[in-house]
Amino acid sequence: MHGWYTFGQGSSMGILGWIGPLAMIAFWGIVIVGAIVLIRYLLVKTRESSPGASSRPDAIDILKERYARGELTREEFEAKKLDIQ
Repeated sequence: MHGWYTFGQGSSMGILGWIGPLAMIAFWGIVIVGAIVLIRYLLVKTRESSPGASSRPDAIDILKERYARGELTREEFEAKKLDIQ
């Protein structure tokens, strides 16, 4: 009795018989990892482009920082603030 149904009983499949199942496992592993990487990339990209998520300070914040550091007088601060708004 030799045939595909005698796999566990002296099969002649050998090492080459494992290439197909291993290739299938590797293929699905790559597909799953690729999907995870793509989803994470898209989530990060969405967070970066959402309004309010900007890490760049706007002009009034910079102006307030300069005033707090003493680089501007109160008159200069008020004049520049009016220019910005």
